[in-house]
Amino acid sequence: MMRRWFAIPLWKRVLGGLVLGLLLALVWPEAAPKVAVFGDLFVRAIRMLVAPIVLVTIAAGITSLADPKRLGPLGGRTVGLFALTTAIAVSIGMAVALIVEPGVAAPVGTAAPKALGDPVPLYDQLVGIVPLNIVDALAKGDMLALIFVAILVGVGTVLTGEAGKPFAGLLQSLSAVLLKIVGLVMEATPIGVFALIANAVAANGAAVFVNIGWLALAVVLGSAIQIILVHSLILRLLARLPVFTFFRGIVDALVVAFSTASSSATLPVAMTVAGRNLGISSSVYSTVLPLGASIGKDGTAMYVGLLSIFSLQAFGVPIDAGTLAIILLTGALAAFGTAPVPSASLFMLAAVLSAVGVPPEQTALIVGFVLPFDRLLDMTRTVPSASANLVVATTVARWEGELDQAVYRAPPRR
Repeated sequence: MMRRWFAIPLWKRVLGGLVLGLLLALVWPEAAPKVAVFGDLFVRAIRMLVAPIVLVTIAAGITSLADPKRLGPLGGRTVGLFALTTAIAVSIGMAVALIVEPGVAAPVGTAAPKALGDPVPLYDQLVGIVPLNIVDALAKGDMLALIFVAILVGVGTVLTGEAGKPFAGLLQSLSAVLLKIVGLVMEATPIGVFALIANAVAANGAAVFVNIGWLALAVVLGSAIQIILVHSLILRLLARLPVFTFFRGIVDALVVAFSTASSSATLPVAMTVAGRNLGISSSVYSTVLPLGASIGKDGTAMYVGLLSIFSLQAFGVPIDAGTLAIILLTGALAAFGTAPVPSASLFMLAAVLSAVGVPPEQTALIVGFVLPFDRLLDMTRTVPSASANLVVATTVARWEGELDQAVYRAPPRR
């Protein structure tokens, strides 16, 4: 029985767990809280690995590049591509909201206000990139601080030359061990997805698919356009690679992204499929993917743009070209600074809305209206973020000559 179970591709087992979780929530919702512990354990196991993976794999990836001259172009291309997809995602979110008009006549006044507190000032965000204590940054899972430290460690190791080679070997070994542990944890994905979906749907009931249907439709449309149109064009035009082969190889990562609603929790699986199914070299995916988990937020960017227009529509605020430009700029910047955890985009909404004159009291009403349904919306919009991360990694690897096309074009390994 065990051999038959593991012979089934992981993505099929995960989809089976998703369907069973949905059925349990709809047929026997009282039982969902009893299985919630398995979902919590699964997410905790993944998030336990995120901080050490980011620190070790980025440093190891940089040491794999060996030539210091390659560090600059690789980082510049990576950040440039993420900036491009993020800006496009905000525009798509705004366009979909203007067409679907999900906020018109939305009864946000009946919602209980949910204050978010003061947004973190830009100065504090920038200064916080340099941690006062590396151990504290690890404990808190501060992604930007960890990325900064990892880059310093990796660059310092490369520049050290011969004396740094033993430490570079240690980093490579640690990276391999961590990814093997990830593979073991991933075998529990079907059980974790079953529990997470059952609890999310049972908590809100079937109304989660009805009461906020227009907003949900807009989120699905925006996510689909970003993946099917934008990401596919990047693969075809910039990387010159077949599109279907790419999406066939990353199914596992997209399913985990949907079930956990967290870019950071998806990172270990994304790194696995990048090397195993896409043929990306470890020196590229171990550098690009952890960076993308922090700044590659296509889904968040799309949602911030969409929800900003939704809010203005709900309050009857006129929308002109200047307002759209402000939302585009602040939305893209806010998405770059969003934490890779569930519902984090709601905490960036205050910064965007305040830039177009919406007071904190009205922002609190919007959050109170959306928050009960945000889990499933968040699950949907995390998928384009995971897809963008892998699209950028694939494109950069293609440009750098670090992509094995035989592996990329071969049937995915499960």
